[in-house]
Amino acid sequence: MKSIDRFLKFPGQREAKLGYLLVLPAVVLILTLVAYPFVLAVYWSLTDKVVGRPPHFVGLRNFIELFHSRIFLRTARNSFVYTFSAVSLKFILGMGMALVLNQRFRGRNLLRGLYLLPWIVPMAISGVAWIWMYDSVFGVINYLIKMARISDTGWPWLANSTLAMIAVIVANVWRGTPFFGISMLAGLQAIPTELYEAAEVDGAGKLSKFFNITMPQLRHIILIVTLFSTIWTFADFETVYVITRGGPANTTHLFATLSYQIGLVAGQLGKGTAISLFIFPVLLLMMFLELKYVRRTI
Repeated sequence: MKSIDRFLKFPGQREAKLGYLLVLPAVVLILTLVAYPFVLAVYWSLTDKVVGRPPHFVGLRNFIELFHSRIFLRTARNSFVYTFSAVSLKFILGMGMALVLNQRFRGRNLLRGLYLLPWIVPMAISGVAWIWMYDSVFGVINYLIKMARISDTGWPWLANSTLAMIAVIVANVWRGTPFFGISMLAGLQAIPTELYEAAEVDGAGKLSKFFNITMPQLRHIILIVTLFSTIWTFADFETVYVITRGGPANTTHLFATLSYQIGLVAGQLGKGTAISLFIFPVLLLMMFLELKYVRRTI
């Protein structure tokens, strides 16, 4: 206590020094857990670092080789298709569920709690259930397809590249929709009811009230939630790795899973970190554009 008292003995600087003292632990954590790993990753991406060998500087060779790799180009396309499809579906379904859960009906609170289950359950656990549901022989999805007479043999969900990508998108949407729904439900409950009452007096219908009151009132929440969901989806690892591990034949890899496969499984840390760094400028650009729009509309 005496050392702290001496540190704060000048009355004019007491608040400033106390602020620095309180912020210091957070700064140390950021430098050790964020800044240092990021700088190390940038350095390794410019080397031929392999597990068990010292790195040698190679410049941009790793990035040039990646642009000539069919697997990496397929991965880049997968990442954008996966992110755009999943975030769009999560927004549509989340908005629909928020509008439903905002109504008054018996069991509403119970349904709200159950709605959060996909968000709460770890993907490592729910992924096992999705693998079983997508199974070609014993899976419940193929069972329903056969019962509906859509196909006599079912579909090879995890053996076909297109179906496998659809499968992981569906799993991501199932897991991420509650985040959209609950966030927008909170926004709906904050909208003054007087706005809807005034619109009804003017003869506005449900669609008119939705597009002229609900959506404008929710625009900031939608932008922030979409921003976070885009970041999480674009950098997703668990969903694809648990269900397909990037297969079949490396056709469902995302940046995160391909980086793991090459960097840690194959031991090529230099090339693996180069792949992971492709995520950074894309996310930075999306964050800049969305936050700029938010600041302009506030």
